[in-house]
Amino acid sequence: METLVVIALTSVVGVGLLGMIAYFYRSNAYLLEATSAVDSASRGVRESIRSLREATYAEDGSYPLAAVATSSATFYSDADDDAPVERIRLYLSDGVFYRGITEAAGNPPSYAGQPEQATVIASWVKNPDTVPVFQYFDEEGYPLTYPVDVAEVRAVYVRLDVDLNPARAPNIITLEGNATLRNVRSE
Repeated sequence: METLVVIALTSVVGVGLLGMIAYFYRSNAYLLEATSAVDSASRGVRESIRSLREATYAEDGSYPLAAVATSSATFYSDADDDAPVERIRLYLSDGVFYRGITEAAGNPPSYAGQPEQATVIASWVKNPDTVPVFQYFDEEGYPLTYPVDVAEVRAVYVRLDVDLNPARAPNIITLEGNATLRNVRSE
């Protein structure tokens, strides 16, 4: 009889505990999703800034910055610390922020015709049209106007506005960072 009472009490406590856990996840699902999305985006922005800081001359001798725009930047850096310099393209497409990496191949090394391996850095990016993802600055710290001459760029500012669900609070979370291009010096 005592065993049956212990089993019954344990079952009631277990069912109650499972109900509390299920309620917690139902009531906090959005918060958990938002935290995960912001954490992922934050890591992606940090990695992007680190790669931009280390922008250097390409394996084929190309200038460290290849192309710049308000929602994309293409440059050369050793993204995976394996010695060869990769071409990196950071870009926003349909609310998703990507990092594409292209390895050089051949002798002499060339990036042309090589596949780009794209990974998602951040989802749910909602930058308005008036808020660029990338802004570029000269050696004096002044913003450069478009079209930007890549030879004048000395610093890059990155801003991502992340909003998991525009119909629900909390509102947009802004992630930002800036990088001074260490391997690009004025003559």
